[in-house]
Amino acid sequence: MADLTLLDNPVWNALTTLHQPLGVARGLAARYAEDISPLASLAEPTAQALADLTALVPAGRAIGLVTPMAVDTLIQEGPADAWQVLRAREIDQMVCETLVAPPTSATGPLLTLGVDDVPDMVDLATRTEPGPFLPGTIRMGVYSGLRSEDGRLMAMSGQRMHLPGLQEVSAVCTDPDFRGRGLAQALVGAVAASIVAAGKTPFLHVKTENGSAKTVYERLGFRVRRSMHFTVLRRT
Repeated sequence: MADLTLLDNPVWNALTTLHQPLGVARGLAARYAEDISPLASLAEPTAQALADLTALVPAGRAIGLVTPMAVDTLIQEGPADAWQVLRAREIDQMVCETLVAPPTSATGPLLTLGVDDVPDMVDLATRTEPGPFLPGTIRMGVYSGLRSEDGRLMAMSGQRMHLPGLQEVSAVCTDPDFRGRGLAQALVGAVAASIVAAGKTPFLHVKTENGSAKTVYERLGFRVRRSMHFTVLRRT
């Protein structure tokens, strides 16, 4: 059984284990490569960890922290004028220990998305804002999508953070023209099923107030594990 306590600091525990080749680390801080993801992490909420992160991020760049506690006080007490808080909010972390198969629906053939699909993937993510998605994000795991008869990318989802025994479902988004067809549920169910088939436990993050999305995930067997904090910082 997967050690769910690793999810208390998911970015750090991904970047110091299975996703280590995709990032850089210094002391008590780590971050993904700039073309892959803006996600970064602190091993612990200390001034030294923040100083290590400061050394990893060029001036003017923004990063995102996923932490079990708010980091506002730490930022204020850190290196003078080193960081600007752009956004700070609570999110819910959900895990799926028993996957429920989604109902059969006419969603079309599920496609494995590759490098040639990246422009469409970035465009869809930019328009629907499921979370940060960059041209190199596809290197984090396998991404799947559904296209319409005329070739438009209707919806996508895939694998993001990868920890021992745990893998994140992420980039869940549907083009507004194709919503209400159950595409997101079909995709999340398929991505979660592939994770379970590999002997791992799926998890994901969702905005706390997004009740409709959480309902979809709950139908598939996900449950809220805990509240987390997502903070976007810019290095000054």
